[in-house]
Amino acid sequence: MNHAAAHSISPQRREEIVDALRRGTVPRSSLDAFAVGLDRLAGTLDEELRKVSAGASVFKAVRGDYGCGKTFFARWLGDRARKLGFATSEVQISETETPLHRLETVYRRLTERLGTAGTPVGALRNLIDGWFFTLEEDVLAEGTIDENDEAALLARTGELLEQRLGKVSETAPTFSAALRGYRNAQAENDQATADGILAWLSGQPNVAASAKRYAGVKGDIDHFGALNFLQGLLTVIRDSGSAGMLVVLDEVETIQRVRSDVRDKSLNALRQLIDEVDSGRFPGLYLLITGTPAFFDGPQGIGRLEPLAQRLHVDFQTDSRFDNPRAVQIRLPAFSLERLKLVGCKVRDIYLAGSPNADRIGSLVNDDYVEQLANAVAGKLGGKAGIAPRIFLKKLVSDVLDRVDEHHDFDPRQHYAPTISESEMTAQERQAASASDVDDIELPL
Repeated sequence: MNHAAAHSISPQRREEIVDALRRGTVPRSSLDAFAVGLDRLAGTLDEELRKVSAGASVFKAVRGDYGCGKTFFARWLGDRARKLGFATSEVQISETETPLHRLETVYRRLTERLGTAGTPVGALRNLIDGWFFTLEEDVLAEGTIDENDEAALLARTGELLEQRLGKVSETAPTFSAALRGYRNAQAENDQATADGILAWLSGQPNVAASAKRYAGVKGDIDHFGALNFLQGLLTVIRDSGSAGMLVVLDEVETIQRVRSDVRDKSLNALRQLIDEVDSGRFPGLYLLITGTPAFFDGPQGIGRLEPLAQRLHVDFQTDSRFDNPRAVQIRLPAFSLERLKLVGCKVRDIYLAGSPNADRIGSLVNDDYVEQLANAVAGKLGGKAGIAPRIFLKKLVSDVLDRVDEHHDFDPRQHYAPTISESEMTAQERQAASASDVDDIELPL
């Protein structure tokens, strides 16, 4: 057992990881502690993040079948990016909540889920306030204005705001206007107006007309305005000391299920985004999309839009050992039983590091038992280890480790036979496992 990584995590983070796995979800941070099989990509991705922090922009596509860990990969990369000083945002693409062809909705979700190392979610206000603080510090450093002269400080900060947002003002004058309005409302202690302007800046609909009037802006952000506002947001983020921004568009394959006209608009929006990233319009942006192989190769996916298919084409005919991590598209291998066992052992070690009963748990839930449980869960899913990770880790934490921790006379080999019911599986898991007979038959261990 390797306890070193497990012990380097704070008790709070450890609790967050265990809680998320107990619920059957992917934790949001410290994923390095139980990542398996991503070492071959880490060096290249860190190199790309460093390029982006120096002012470049990168677009990357990740492909993998259901259950191979695309969301885990995206959060693992987000975790690495935040440690390097990036702001990050993860947006689930969905036909109803966040349709890809409506970039204003994507922008809204992006701002809602913006996080930094210090503020895991909802970091927009902190980033903007931090930016104004940086502007004030720069003004005071000029040495011409007394810090007690609030009116002069506000005026000079406003001038500096215009200079810093010069490029953005040309394409999105309303972004600068809204920032100015937000700053003035705060200076006047008018919190309600400041909140309204911030909501408008983050793409929220139904903002009070009075707040918009105060800032001198009209209407709501539209599809094209969203790209301008993303540009403005990046300027603020990088100017306030962040390295840049990582944006993840997760599950883009959902656009295959929408009406064909909407699908074509969505593919075109994706092409537009990639072209804008390539053109250098978004310095400091790392844009990552995730999707299934069918989305990248199938007739209902990017193949419908030839320019997009050309941009994202990578030849995956060779052995995956020789994949190029620098390519525009990278593939995640399906989970094997060996990987399942390794992840299970790492999670067990994280659990042990926070428990006073570590010795007893460690002897009852040893590597052999973890391997047996992995085999049993995958066996219940027709031997498909690729769809087992979520259910396996949930059972390992909730059904085994928690019980051994709670009950001194509980022995998982004697008292526990794992079952998998339809109700605890997601629709995708049920579909992927449909080759096997999933019911409540007990699994002998």
